[in-house]
Amino acid sequence: MRFLLFFVGFVLIISATVSKNPVETQIKEYLDGQQKYFRFNGNVLVAEKGKMIFQRSYGYADFNTGRTLNDSSVFELASISKQFTATGILMLRDLGKLKLSDSLRKFFPELPYHNITLYHMLTHTSGLPDYESLMIKLWDKTRIAFNSDMIAFLAKEKPPVLFRPGKKWEYSNTAFALLASIIEKVSGQSFSDYMDQHIFKPLGMKNSRIYNTRRSKKDTIANYAYGFMYNDVLKRYILPDSIPAMDFVRYLDGVQGDGVVNSTLGDLVKWDQAIKNNKLLSIETQREMLAGHELVDTTNKYYYGYGVFVRGSIIEHSGGWPGYATNMARDMEKGQTFIVLSNNGSESTGITKALQAMMSGKPVEMPYEHKAIALDSGMLRKYAGNYDDFSLEASGSNRLYRVFRSGRKIEFKAESASRFFRTGNIDEQLEFETDKTGNVVKAWRIFYGVRAELKKKT
Repeated sequence: MRFLLFFVGFVLIISATVSKNPVETQIKEYLDGQQKYFRFNGNVLVAEKGKMIFQRSYGYADFNTGRTLNDSSVFELASISKQFTATGILMLRDLGKLKLSDSLRKFFPELPYHNITLYHMLTHTSGLPDYESLMIKLWDKTRIAFNSDMIAFLAKEKPPVLFRPGKKWEYSNTAFALLASIIEKVSGQSFSDYMDQHIFKPLGMKNSRIYNTRRSKKDTIANYAYGFMYNDVLKRYILPDSIPAMDFVRYLDGVQGDGVVNSTLGDLVKWDQAIKNNKLLSIETQREMLAGHELVDTTNKYYYGYGVFVRGSIIEHSGGWPGYATNMARDMEKGQTFIVLSNNGSESTGITKALQAMMSGKPVEMPYEHKAIALDSGMLRKYAGNYDDFSLEASGSNRLYRVFRSGRKIEFKAESASRFFRTGNIDEQLEFETDKTGNVVKAWRIFYGVRAELKKKT
């Protein structure tokens, strides 16, 4: 009898072990490592065909108080917001209240920009000047700017277009901020009220809102994930508001449309399903939104739709704002959804690509601790040279510098005779294979565990 009980218990243990999802275990190990070795702080969700595969919170919602994140913490989405703005425009188009061929000057004749259509603005082909860099230089920093201020600023300063509309693709925050103002003008509602009434409430996104009143009205959100940045001098995380170079987070806080949708993991799953099931737009319009209209990257075959990037069957968008790094992606073919929201600027896009690789059964290297060693300088010089879109320079006994065309340099230190790691809290390595004479025959970049071969140019 005791043997039978032991046997049954043993079978149950084996069954429980076998039934545990190996991908979930792999994702957990990977993200635990990202937190331990690279300070990942944020919320992560992976779902497949409506079933939750993984969901977890890592770290703090407020580094100052020690309040921790949970699955209902509210994050600034940054540029993930653009797909919400695009949807608002397309809903009005479906109602016959505007056309994508309408010109910007139809709505704001005071702006000195001709032949720019809503289509150009939705697809980042407008050539509009960048309001952020211009206002950082010229705006009265004692005032918090809103969309109306931004429009008045452009009308007054008249900065020229960057290129003729439709002739080039260049990412434009200005275009999406103006699209939010067009929504207000056409609907007769504030952008916040329009999003709430027509998108958030109908979808049951109870924890989502337009949040551009944090600094102007000292407005607060319960369970808010505040964005923090690490200070190397103080050796701790601080709010960007206290960093002089990041002061624009205060005086540009009122501008909306290019960012400032704030949401949670649960609400974003509802949003994801709404796009999948055409809950807000007609089938034709939804299909049009997710189509690859403009080529962004010829090498990797990236396109831009309306407020989203399109890469094969994957629809995605990332977002960045001081203290925040976000990414949301859906593989339409596999029915997989990936959401990574960080409030300490962790590399959300790199992590998302690693999660996608794991869900596709592709190899991903687990994070680990890197330790520098010294190498012979002659060996280092053999690794130097031109690789794809950057070059490598050798320095001292253990350093390589990745040098971009702009002149920017990234330092890598040796951890073995053939492998180098990036300094700081970025999970990136370079690895080389050499022949008997020490010449490089193969090279790889391993970014957040995903390996890609590099071509050395002769």
